[in-house]
Amino acid sequence: MATYLITHEVDDVEAWKASRKREEVFGPMGITIRTFVDPKGSNRVGLVAEIPDLAAFQEFMRSDAAAAAMKHDGVRPETLLVLGED
Repeated sequence: MATYLITHEVDDVEAWKASRKREEVFGPMGITIRTFVDPKGSNRVGLVAEIPDLAAFQEFMRSDAAAAAMKHDGVRPETLLVLGED
């Protein structure tokens, strides 16, 4: 299992925080997440994700289901950044 830091911007931070969509899509993949928001109030949010299979995660992120989940949560895909532990 590897740990990744994922950041991106969202349209509405409160709606993103309240959404259960992350659990719906990542839970079955065995991915656990912790969420973070910018304390200064920007639309930048982040996740620390424990990802057991990075290849499966990357494949999912290229799928229509991932695009639909991001749209549901108001994620701005062009701002998505995934950082891995070194």
